[in-house]
Amino acid sequence: MQVPELTLNDGYQMPAVGLGTYQVRGGQGVNQILAAIRDGYRSLDTATNYDNEGAVGEAIRRSGLPRSAFFVTSKLPGKYHQYDDATISIQESLYRMGLDYFDLFLIHWPLPKRDHYVEAWRAMIDAQKRGLIRSIGVSNFEPEHLDRIIKETGVTPAVNQIEVHPYWVQERMRKADLERGIVTEAWSPLGRGSAALQEPMIKQLAEKYQKNVGQIILRWHTQRGIVPIPKAQHLQHQRANIDIFDFSLTKDEIEAINALSKPDGRVDGQDPNVYEEFE
Repeated sequence: MQVPELTLNDGYQMPAVGLGTYQVRGGQGVNQILAAIRDGYRSLDTATNYDNEGAVGEAIRRSGLPRSAFFVTSKLPGKYHQYDDATISIQESLYRMGLDYFDLFLIHWPLPKRDHYVEAWRAMIDAQKRGLIRSIGVSNFEPEHLDRIIKETGVTPAVNQIEVHPYWVQERMRKADLERGIVTEAWSPLGRGSAALQEPMIKQLAEKYQKNVGQIILRWHTQRGIVPIPKAQHLQHQRANIDIFDFSLTKDEIEAINALSKPDGRVDGQDPNVYEEFE
């Protein structure tokens, strides 16, 4: 299945839907990722902290497809924000995956209490100059974090991957990213098993469009200009999550889903201004 692509601010193309791989590991994980590749997924999202870069790389090799067919993302953990650590960590991630370069590499969390994220950003800029990374971006960054790295380095992230789902709509951040020319990517786009999948209004939309509830939510993301990266371990869900481009929600329907947002809607209460990343 062919997935549409978006053009990033550096000119590279990025698929409009990707595969999240959080908690997808080992031999079983390789098989799950390989099945997704066979169903048309080309954007694969991993992270050093997911402890599965090797499984993702193995699935890519087993697919038989050329490296150029994939858009591979990984992320820098907080414990490696200092410049030299970040530089080595990027290299080690590539070795683990068996790749020569990343299509996209992100700072996983800003960790403003530690205050090394500008240093990490400089390391990523230099790694990009050396050809180790094509597009560089961030994850879970607030506007003040974005503005600081842009001001201090002159380089704007291509992507900001943040938590977005019907109970945490993030319209403020979507607009902040858009104003800066940054593509917003959504982790936990379905709410990580949240009650959003049981929302009567979304169920009605699923019936109207003859889609499942997850497909309605993912289409809501893409029509807002957001790139969702749903995790799906079952073949049926993988196929459904990528089959979302043959219908369109109305503006009123998008607004109705937006209205589901809650003040405390985060799945794990992870506020980027104070959150201390797991290691």
